[in-house]
Formats: sequence, C-alpha cells, structure tokens
Amino acid sequence: MIGERLARARAAANLSMRALAVQAGVSANMIKKYEHDLSMPASPTLLKLSKALGVRTEYFFRPVKIDLNGLKYRKHSGTSKSIIKRIHSDVLDQVERWQELANLWPNFPIQPFHLPTDLPETLSTMEEIEAVADLVRKKWSIGLDPIADLIDTFETRGILVILASVEQGVKFDGMQASIANQPIIVISTNWPGDRQRFTLAHELGHLILHGRLSSVLDEEKACNRFAGSFLLPALSIRKQLGEKRRNLEVRELHLLKFEYGLSMQACLYRAKDSGIIDNNLFDKLFKYFSLNGWRKHEPGKAYPSEKTYLFQQLVYRALAEDIVSESKAAELLRLPLAQFHQARKLERLEPDTAISQRRKYPD
Repeated sequence: MIGERLARARAAANLSMRALAVQAGVSANMIKKYEHDLSMPASPTLLKLSKALGVRTEYFFRPVKIDLNGLKYRKHSGTSKSIIKRIHSDVLDQVERWQELANLWPNFPIQPFHLPTDLPETLSTMEEIEAVADLVRKKWSIGLDPIADLIDTFETRGILVILASVEQGVKFDGMQASIANQPIIVISTNWPGDRQRFTLAHELGHLILHGRLSSVLDEEKACNRFAGSFLLPALSIRKQLGEKRRNLEVRELHLLKFEYGLSMQACLYRAKDSGIIDNNLFDKLFKYFSLNGWRKHEPGKAYPSEKTYLFQQLVYRALAEDIVSESKAAELLRLPLAQFHQARKLERLEPDTAISQRRKYPD
C-alpha cells in the first residue's frame, strides 16, 4: 500500500492534505484515507498525485525501505515539528534512493568510512581538539591549503552528504545519521557556502570526537573548535595574518573568508584561538560586527554554495555499465523519462547540472 510513501512525499513537498487534494481533484478526506491505506487511488488520480508531489509513480511502489540510525538534529529549540518532519521526509527519500542504487551494484564504488588511526582516547583541552583536526587533515592528505570542495572531500572518504531544501530563515543547523555504518550529514542547499562548510566540519567533529571528550569539555563547543581548526588551521592563519597583531582590518577577514570558505566571524574566532589577537581586540572587533549587523548578514556577496554530483555521476555510470535501465535511472533521478532522454543527450541541462568554477576571491 502507498499510504506511508504518500504521507512522506506530501510532508517533503510541504503541502497540506487540503492543498494536495485540490491539485489531485479529490477531497482532503480522501487524501487522509489514502495515507491511512483505507483506500487506493485510481491510476488517473495517482498520476495527479505524482505530478503535484514532484515524484514518479514508481516512487509509491518502491520496495526499498530504510531506517536512519543514530538520527541527530542540530536544531534550535524553536524549530517546528512540521519543518523537522518535512526535512526528515526529504532526507529519507534521498537516502532510500542512495540505498536502492547501492543494492543494484555488484560492488558499489563508494568506500566505507573509517575513523583516522592514532586518535587519542581522551581529549581534555581545546588545544588537543585543534591537534586532532590537524591529524585528520594529515591522515586525509589535505595539508594546510584551503579545501576547495568540502563535500567532495567527505564523499571520497565514505561520508554521504545530503542536500535538503531548508530555507535561510528556518532554525536548523544540520543533521547526522548513518545507514549500514555509512555516515550521512545533511545540510541545506539554500545556505551560503561558508555556513554549509562549517556545518559539515562541525558534524565531522561529532563523528571524530564523540566518546573521546572528558567531562570538562562541552561537545558542541569542542565541535565548533574542531570545525574552525579543520577549515583554517592555526599554522595557515598565522601565515596569512602573522604571529601577533595589535590590530586587524576587517577586509583581511573578508579575504580570508573567500580563500578558506569560513565566515568572517569564524575567522575572527580563529585569530583569537590561534593567539594572533588578544581578548581585548577580539571584543572590540566583535562589537564592531554587532554594530554593523554582520553577525547575521556579513557584507558583500555570499560565499558560493557547494553541491554534490556524486549520486548523479553514479547513476549515469550504472547506466553506462548496463547495471540499470534508462527507466530505472530516470526513476532514481526523479525525472520524467522524456526529460531524462534530453538530459542524457545534453539537450536539457539544469543550472546545477554543469559544474561551475568556484570563485576564490570576492569582487
């Protein structure tokens, strides 16, 4: 029966029963019956439901069903249950398609995630947190250079990144879960890149640090410190700003933001945490940020958002290697078959299909 899938798709589309009923040409009470498996929609109604919800009809009959393990939302206390339900429904659909694709491969070409070796068993200071961030960079062969594409860095090491549509004003800071021991991190496609990257690095901190922190350390603060250090190591920021400074130009922080993909405010924290500026100068600049409203909206263009192309690439690879049919590939990508044919022949490219060159510096 289709009830659970219909309810999930409606939540992901942020439609009420009444709104969906209008588009499907039935009553709200009938939508309720469908969702409780008390009635089955006829084929014409099912087509209307599919169109209204932006899914193919095959979605309602997909056999794969998964449960996310260790589900953790990094959310504000004011986040509504309806928003969490919508995010959860969207994430479940994406992860379900990931799992279905993985099950079709004889040997799925995504390596499992492994914690870096030589991690300390107990961490008691923020300096030790920074050392762990440096260790992860070393184990992953990142060095001290800016990380140009953080999503790709995660995915090549077995961490799946899911992009959900969460509006800027929604109080939601990310989500972490796992499926078959594969970590999943959820961020919003609508966030600016610096927020996406900090959230990704913060969630990586939870994966790395969980169970290793002594009672004197707060895990959220420790993960924030890990995130800042992972994205902008102390050695790198000292090279950029110098060992000790009596003053900083805000333009310096702005340039750092676009080189390392870290917000100006986070770069300011890194300058303090790295011992480049003292607490007095930090407080002075922090107040300047507040007076100018930069704590909520930093000046200039936003840092470009990151995207994930891995799922699309693997679907087309599976098609090329005769692992999936055209119809199954279209279903996995949630595209009408005619539109999939156009995309396959490069006759129709959506704006996010072509990989654009990341701007490294602001105008």
